[in-house]
Amino acid sequence: MGELELPGNPPIALVVRRSARARRISLRLSQLDGRVTLTLPQRLPLDEGLEFAREKEQWLRDHLQAQGAVRQVGIGEAVPLEGRMVPVVAGQGRRVVDTGDALAVPGAADQVAKRLEAYLKQRARDRLAEASDHYAAKLGRPYTRLTLRDTRSRWGSCSADGKLMYSWRLVLAPAWVLRYVAAHEVAHLAEMNHSQRFWDVVTDLYGPWKDARGWLHENGADLHRYRFGN
Repeated sequence: MGELELPGNPPIALVVRRSARARRISLRLSQLDGRVTLTLPQRLPLDEGLEFAREKEQWLRDHLQAQGAVRQVGIGEAVPLEGRMVPVVAGQGRRVVDTGDALAVPGAADQVAKRLEAYLKQRARDRLAEASDHYAAKLGRPYTRLTLRDTRSRWGSCSADGKLMYSWRLVLAPAWVLRYVAAHEVAHLAEMNHSQRFWDVVTDLYGPWKDARGWLHENGADLHRYRFGN
């Protein structure tokens, strides 16, 4: 897998992927974060793949424009944090600081995005661990492990052996939405399904949950448009 650019204003980044199972060239535009993946059969010359992408350039630009621009994080930009838009400013010292009005990120400009990403992941871990501990204690069933990923297809999961996984980008959403996802996954410790009994457990743990679920359906894709690196 590699990355190329389709020239233009602005250029379009292409993630190039070769597949032994592919029989033809394909282009896929992620509805979550706008990433464009060009998949090629194993032996097809790269030039043919790029020519295919050029032929589809207007289609790509139309859909990218309709979808909304990807936002590259840096000084002077704003990012969502627990549901509020917060500007990123230059900081001092060694730690990222939430001043209440801004996120102050120290260091060289080319390191700002990665430092902020690390800070957000730790903050997400703290918030999700706190919420998961609370709901697991309320349910009376402990979980065995908590991990974070940058998942694109789901906000969380619970395995049969009690391992919880969450998207760290939940820290960008309002706190009540993050807590809903924690309650949802902890409820799977009792019900490994989405039956009415499962939703009854979610209601017992969290309360009315439809607004939080609806917020994710309506706004969740926007959280994936913030880029913290290439």
